[in-house]
Amino acid sequence: MARLKVAVLISGRGSNLQALIDECARPGSAAEIVLVLSNAPDAAGLDRAAAAGIPTATVDHRDFDGRAPFEAAVNGALDVAGAGLVCLAGFMRLLTAAFVERWRDRLVNIHPSLLPAYKGLNTHARALADGVRLTGCTVHFVRSDMDAGPIVVQGCVPVLPGDDEAALAARVLKMEHRAYPLALRLIAEGRVRVANERVEIDGAGSPAGAMLNPTDDSCAGA
Repeated sequence: MARLKVAVLISGRGSNLQALIDECARPGSAAEIVLVLSNAPDAAGLDRAAAAGIPTATVDHRDFDGRAPFEAAVNGALDVAGAGLVCLAGFMRLLTAAFVERWRDRLVNIHPSLLPAYKGLNTHARALADGVRLTGCTVHFVRSDMDAGPIVVQGCVPVLPGDDEAALAARVLKMEHRAYPLALRLIAEGRVRVANERVEIDGAGSPAGAMLNPTDDSCAGA
């Protein structure tokens, strides 16, 4: 069976990219990263990709007059690479509805909250201000509405007494590095489908996305 060809879009250091690289290097992985693309020429994640022998590309948004021509250039690079799935990993550009629709159910993102809670920015500060006991991260298929779309995997972490934004962000990021590779694995193995805007996972105990908790590597459907 051919491996799923994956492109990863980044803007910065690429820590989630590294987690995806490690997943694709796992023996028997059903996915391979064929392109890492950044809108920022100085993104550290490009060096991570190059060190792993993965082709890279830069499409600097500042070189284009508007989002449409920028996205046309991105799409061109994705098409040349033969990407079948696009993973957003700290890609700090808003995507148009046309781009999202072109890649419908083939475009995934990771967000540092348990969606639908805390969409947008400043997720950790808002969680702390609300006094929640649990937060986490969500891998989801992208839709044109911000931080919306069918949920593939969620990872849950506690909010501890004395946490500040930095401590909580570090704990959530550690969970992101587990959740994103799991989501990629499930998708690449053909175990994920979207029905009525909900994810169903073959082999799961219920028709829902998978859940990771802080101490157990098991999850529904994994």
